[in-house]
Amino acid sequence: MIIRSFGHALPKRIVTNDELARFLDTSDEWIQSHTGIQSRRVLTGGETLSALGAQAAEMALERAGMTAADIDYILCSTTRGEMFFPSTSCLVQQKIGAGCPCLDINAGCTGFLYALDTADALLESGKAKRLLIVCAEQLSRLTDWTDRSTCVLFGDAAGAAICERGDGIKAVRLTAEGDAAYLHGWPSGGNSPFDDQIPTEKPLYMNGQEIFKFAVTRSLRDVETVMDESAITADAVDYFVLHQANRRILDAVRARLKQPEEKFPVNITDHGNTSSACIPVLLSEMEGDGRLKKGQTLVLSAFGAGLTTGAAVLQY
Repeated sequence: MIIRSFGHALPKRIVTNDELARFLDTSDEWIQSHTGIQSRRVLTGGETLSALGAQAAEMALERAGMTAADIDYILCSTTRGEMFFPSTSCLVQQKIGAGCPCLDINAGCTGFLYALDTADALLESGKAKRLLIVCAEQLSRLTDWTDRSTCVLFGDAAGAAICERGDGIKAVRLTAEGDAAYLHGWPSGGNSPFDDQIPTEKPLYMNGQEIFKFAVTRSLRDVETVMDESAITADAVDYFVLHQANRRILDAVRARLKQPEEKFPVNITDHGNTSSACIPVLLSEMEGDGRLKKGQTLVLSAFGAGLTTGAAVLQY
């Protein structure tokens, strides 16, 4: 599989650390020193997740010189869709004017890697010729804004990628360990008269210390595994594009790989953790400013709720 282009979209509303400090027991200095985040974007008012995803898709289509009519499959990664149903992929399909099968994926923040692997299988099997991946996330609408340990971390965004059959994916590793103890979110229930255990919606919960340890060890393991499978060394990689969860995690992985800082692009400073949208948004920004060029070798890595992890070696 090859990726023709990326796209991204961000909500208009910017929330700074200073603004959070007005109603939380925190400060800009504390948030930056512990996470690397200065601000994040959040959906407000009439903004919808599917509209954000459609904007990202349209940017990717324009960059690829395509229209929605050229797409014959849409995959959407989202942790909390705009609705339970229809799927967010169907809502995006309607907004961009496509007419093709649609499927949502939920692998937490690892969703883009899971979508890449699924896309590769669909393209290689001949089920699709041109596929659109959209990662659309609205964690601001799942976050407990009274919990200073988590709400400072997250932002909303959408990223997209146009995929075709080819040999750009050199290796993929996906894992899942079913354990909701450290990171989870509860949906709301219905009003069944036969069930006295209907859940009410609860905000996102995360044990930051445990997730930090998991992230560093598993990210390093996954990255080294896909590099070994591709028979490349870290020195041969142009960019390591990692899930933007925390600047400390990025620095820890970089230190253990003994690679220069310029090989580890970041956008967590201005966007925060945007879940599965992190990687495609960052790659889209790199495509836009000229850092990302055809022929470059990329290593992608992410981790998320599940617990899930993923890594891939990609030649752009």
